[in-house]
Amino acid sequence: MIRTRIAYIRLTSCSGCQLTLLNCEEELARVGELFEPVRFEMLSSAADDGGPLAAVLVEGSAARPEEVQRLLDLRRRSRWLVAIGACALSGGVNRLVDDRQGEHCAAVYAGVCTGRNMFPPQSIDHFVAVDLCIPGCPPEPQEILGALLALQRGTLPGFLREHAVCMECRQRENLCLLLERKLPCLGPVTRGGCNARCPSIGIVCEGCRGYADQPAREEQAHLLRDLGLSERQVRERMGRFTGGNHETP
Repeated sequence: MIRTRIAYIRLTSCSGCQLTLLNCEEELARVGELFEPVRFEMLSSAADDGGPLAAVLVEGSAARPEEVQRLLDLRRRSRWLVAIGACALSGGVNRLVDDRQGEHCAAVYAGVCTGRNMFPPQSIDHFVAVDLCIPGCPPEPQEILGALLALQRGTLPGFLREHAVCMECRQRENLCLLLERKLPCLGPVTRGGCNARCPSIGIVCEGCRGYADQPAREEQAHLLRDLGLSERQVRERMGRFTGGNHETP
């Protein structure tokens, strides 16, 4: 069997999305049979041969010129490019940095980065065409595996959800954290697909999967204000995983 050539790279991120795939231990043997990881630093130390790729999977936001160059190179070599996780889709929590991000980075990673070679973290679609987005912080394992299977067959998956987390909460007959417990849950405006993982154990939805289709943002902001959140807190909470798209009415 000819294995499908892929790359999985990490830009500015925590590696959690790559670990999500590597933690799929029962499925990894089959993945290894179907795919040849030409570049995947967390999995293999083999050098990239520079040849064509069926797909490149990208975790993390772009925050340095060399990361953009890597994106451009891999985009030219690949049929498909898949953005995986909130950082790749919107900049993620990396966008929470303040105006002194270069100073902070230089203090922690002395000699690695400075204000001169850093810019505000950006979603990767600002630099390259993206064929598929898999949301989450981290994404759901089955969504990554399903995407790989579709790519191996030469197509894109059609399983990504557009409904809100609230629908999945109701299906699981969960107590509503927002209306009944008066907690700042973002389930009404957040894209489903996680099976209401956090609300089901009493933890409010933080919105890590981005906005659902046609989110009721005005009503969500109103409910958060009623809970006592300030305008700034509402903006920051609703914009944490939406790339700063957090303006409220």
